[in-house]
Amino acid sequence: MMYTKSLGLFLAALLVTGCSDKGTTDTPKTETVQPEKQNEATSTEEHAPHGSGPNGGVVFDLGKYHAEFTVDHPKHECMILFISNDEKTPVAVTATDLTLTTKETKTEEGKVVPPMTVKLVPQDETDGKATKFVGTDPGIGNVADFEGTVLGEVDGKPSQGEFKE
Repeated sequence: MMYTKSLGLFLAALLVTGCSDKGTTDTPKTETVQPEKQNEATSTEEHAPHGSGPNGGVVFDLGKYHAEFTVDHPKHECMILFISNDEKTPVAVTATDLTLTTKETKTEEGKVVPPMTVKLVPQDETDGKATKFVGTDPGIGNVADFEGTVLGEVDGKPSQGEFKE
């Protein structure tokens, strides 16, 4: 009985710690990335800059998608629009909401605009999917170049993107 318990603990420890190959080989080890995971892994790497989006906003990578950030200052409103790789065609995604966080910035007149956290909700939802996510905050009424991060669960996967006007 004691032997069985000891063997069980030994096997559990072996599984947890794993084995390591202390020898050297001439062939470098490479990790194979599945195509769908490759897009997610490379989305944070630097690549060619994006142009303007279909509404004149800034385009950035958000998870495996492209997204456009636009601001309507008089309405104190901002919008994230999910778009395809052509950076023009809207793409519907599954998400209940997104969280947009901006950094402190200044207007042209020098007025400080403090950081904001804005909850963005779907605007054109059909069958649980939407292309537009909109949120409001009084600070968005300030005419300034905004920079920040968008977070949310998109199509069942945690997604993050950074934008800068």
